[in-house]
Amino acid sequence: MTKILLLGDSIRENYQEKVKELLFGDNCEIFHPDENCRFSRYTLNSLKFWLPMCPNPDIVHWNNGLWDTLITYPEDGPFTEISEYVRDMKRILRELKKTGAKVIFATTTAVGDNNPPWSNETIEEYNKALIDAIGKDVDAINDLYALTRPNNATYISAEDKVHLTPEGIDALGSAVTKHIRKFM
Repeated sequence: MTKILLLGDSIRENYQEKVKELLFGDNCEIFHPDENCRFSRYTLNSLKFWLPMCPNPDIVHWNNGLWDTLITYPEDGPFTEISEYVRDMKRILRELKKTGAKVIFATTTAVGDNNPPWSNETIEEYNKALIDAIGKDVDAINDLYALTRPNNATYISAEDKVHLTPEGIDALGSAVTKHIRKFM
């Protein structure tokens, strides 16, 4: 039985049921927190609670970023400074690697255009910095940004310009499943 741990923000919450549906019958168990993993520092702190619910996972599919790139107060810039983001994500990766699991890092998804308090340019900058920092240390990178950016009108909700449409759920669920199956 392959044990899979899904970690991520509300985008993960959007696609996790699709992943479960697509992996049904593949002799696996899928675990995930019953909450939004929010920003990187929250995830880092919460791993001590989440990892015991899935001891010895075989595969971890993980991302953080939307909350980190959020501009809460314009004069402050993104919620998490890029250097802190990279530092904390390296720490998360260190803890995930201790489990012995194959770790798939997923880039932060695009948002709808003209969507303050986010910008796709900032998301791209954070994704690039993180891939440069940890790309060689993860087992795979699932580039969800590259999947969502050219398909914003189809995959990203026009209402909140952040969460997934049914088409986006299908596309991301399929992409996540494809990357997980490479290690099953």
